[in-house]
Amino acid sequence: MKFLKMHGIGNDFIVIENIPETYDTDALGKISRVLCHRNFGIGSDGLIVIMKSPKADFRMRMMNPDGSEAQMCGNGIRVFAKYVYDEGLTDKTYISVDTMAGIKYLDLTVENGRVTLVKVDMGEPILRRSLIPMAGEDSDTVIAQPLEAGGKTLSVTAVSMGNPHCISFWDKLDGDTVKTLGPVIENHPMFPERTNVEFIRVISRSEIEMRVWERGAAETMACGTGACASAVACMLNGYTDEKVTVHLRGGDLIIERTPENRIMMTGPAVTVCSGETDVETLKI
Repeated sequence: MKFLKMHGIGNDFIVIENIPETYDTDALGKISRVLCHRNFGIGSDGLIVIMKSPKADFRMRMMNPDGSEAQMCGNGIRVFAKYVYDEGLTDKTYISVDTMAGIKYLDLTVENGRVTLVKVDMGEPILRRSLIPMAGEDSDTVIAQPLEAGGKTLSVTAVSMGNPHCISFWDKLDGDTVKTLGPVIENHPMFPERTNVEFIRVISRSEIEMRVWERGAAETMACGTGACASAVACMLNGYTDEKVTVHLRGGDLIIERTPENRIMMTGPAVTVCSGETDVETLKI
């Protein structure tokens, strides 16, 4: 199996092609659990799978390190775009990608024959409680509502960008809080499909700092859908304007909400290395 190791602002992925579809869902989950392990595998925050699509230029699947499948991945879709262009699968600089969260449209910036920056139309944020999904009496939005977690009462805002996010605001961000509350909120009974968890410090009307505990992956350097959801949460709570720079541990993303309520995410994508692994050793 050939692969590329890639990252989007420190959120790292192993990228493989499944054209034709050699591996089914169960096999991809097992491959992801082995290859993503940082001691016994290659090590990454997830497995990105390149596939054909009858509805778009390509199809993307994203497997978490625990073998579960994510509906969408913002940093992952940028490295996906870099892979398909740099590896010669397309010569287009505007492509469509079929995901479990719908078809996404990507505008590629190319320099010296390589993709350096990708702008993604992430679509409209999903705010209705039952569609996030979040348990409890259904409502149009979950904005600054109390959530009991880890012996604390938090004020949270919930947003889906095709996958669920629970956002809370803090005066100061630290790793202990993320590692302590992250897994508790991820597996909170209020989130029937589990959730990604974002911890936000508002810097100004145009800047925020973010740390993230990702569903199925623990704390990561960055999360694209989380940055989008967090920017939306800031706007809903009146903390920021419509264009926000999100400072993550691995770098920055630019998130903007258009007048049509579509969320645009712009950020880099980087190839680290290429290689081969023997699938027979994976015992799938």
